[in-house]
Amino acid sequence: MGRIRNRVGIQQRVLPAYRIPFFDALAEECERGLSVFFGSPRKGEGIDAGAFPRIASFFHGRNIHLFHNLFYSCWQIGLLKWLQDWQPRVLIMEANPRNLASSAAIRWMKSRGGKVIGWGLGSPKPVGRFSDLRMNLRRRFVNRFDGLLTYSMQGAQEYTTLGFPQDRIFAAPNAVAPRPRHPLPMRSSSYRDGCPVVLFVGRLQSRKRVDALIRACAGMPSMWQPELRIVGDGPMLGELKALAGEVYPGANFFGAQHGAELERHFREADLFVLPGTGGLAVQEAMSYGLPVMVGVADGTQVDLVREDNGWMLQDNTVENLTAQLQDALSDVPRLRKMGEESYRIVSEEINLEAMVDAFARAIHAVEAD
Repeated sequence: MGRIRNRVGIQQRVLPAYRIPFFDALAEECERGLSVFFGSPRKGEGIDAGAFPRIASFFHGRNIHLFHNLFYSCWQIGLLKWLQDWQPRVLIMEANPRNLASSAAIRWMKSRGGKVIGWGLGSPKPVGRFSDLRMNLRRRFVNRFDGLLTYSMQGAQEYTTLGFPQDRIFAAPNAVAPRPRHPLPMRSSSYRDGCPVVLFVGRLQSRKRVDALIRACAGMPSMWQPELRIVGDGPMLGELKALAGEVYPGANFFGAQHGAELERHFREADLFVLPGTGGLAVQEAMSYGLPVMVGVADGTQVDLVREDNGWMLQDNTVENLTAQLQDALSDVPRLRKMGEESYRIVSEEINLEAMVDAFARAIHAVEAD
């Protein structure tokens, strides 16, 4: 894929720290530069937004957050000023009609002959009150774009049902890390000291459902109960430690760790489990040859976690998690084979390099029109 010749702009509601390596990598492919516009998150969102790009330019606007839940909307002050200052020929923006400044940005780009690419998870069919109206509004909004980027084939199919041309939809699997530079770690055909190691890495929030993981381990037969390693910090740390002390002393808390300390846990684990939402560490766990067990979240993990390398928890009960853990840990050779497939997926298919390439393909396609 050739380098991107025109100036590119990317609009984001907020700029999470985990996305910065991607924006910098994409900026390296843009001959005339890339700039990112973003605002600040709402209070209590728990988004790490304290870092900024080193290669990409950026403009910190102001978000006005309106209403909540179903009626949440956001007005981004400074978006048009950024467009006027940066003058992008291609604008990539969130394909989200809840951003009330989006229509003005699209009009601004179109009036100058620019191209606009939407970037979103997909568009699942709405249910409940006003579902038909919401579906029609989405259809009208989405079809204003020149191309669409989405994380998964599921998302691509959902956009197709809105009448968007299939040949203008580009799958860019969600990646937060480059392809692994280290070789696949070799693990023995049996558990070290006869006890499997189950690993969780992430922020300790209620939506991560670490409490369910602790209870699930406690509910397993004693012969299969693992050493549970919980790596991370957060508002639920004290509550989770108290729960573990009560029902599962085999849980060990290590706090937030990075670099070599975190790498040691990935290398010594046998299975990575994230029973709730989120999941920035899933791809990193896979890069260390770990099979993964994850909760059903926003659809971005559908292409990452497959039958050959892990489990998607369709049932979020503790009882189901217990049964899945017992099944997973009962077959060591299968675990090792699944771990090898995890490593292959992030080496060959889902990584920052592949994500940058997908964005470049989308940009080249709309520029050619």
